[in-house]
Amino acid sequence: MGFIKYASDVTAPITVAFAYADNPLSIPNWMAGAPEITRRGDPERGVGAKYEIRYRLGPWHPVLHCEIAEHRQDAVLGYLLTGPLTARLTLRFDPLGRGRSVLTTELDYPSSGGFTAILRDRPRDALLRRALRRSESRLRRAIEEFHGTDLVGRLA
Repeated sequence: MGFIKYASDVTAPITVAFAYADNPLSIPNWMAGAPEITRRGDPERGVGAKYEIRYRLGPWHPVLHCEIAEHRQDAVLGYLLTGPLTARLTLRFDPLGRGRSVLTTELDYPSSGGFTAILRDRPRDALLRRALRRSESRLRRAIEEFHGTDLVGRLA
């Protein structure tokens, strides 16, 4: 299994950070390479909510099916992604102090098997690592803008 994890401080209370990330319409604003999201069925939010996310990765434009697999208010959002890539994206929110929180982004995905797995997995792992880091950074900035503070916590 491949596993990538990033954590960062967010200059926003945990309730604000979670409220922004919990809104599916905000996903194209922070998820790297995902310019469009479409809801598929009910419910709109919470466990069982389903979406299609269109990606733009160079000349490749895959569609990933996304289902919210874990939803704990002000604590955890877990997305199950299926399609050309099967993975679990988890966003964890922890309090850090007055008006601050910690955002932990985790991506868990299966590794390939066989003799040539290392050759196939290395470029994919690098791409996923870069995309997750970029998504985490964009989500952090978007939450801080949503809250009305800049990167160092001053009022914008």
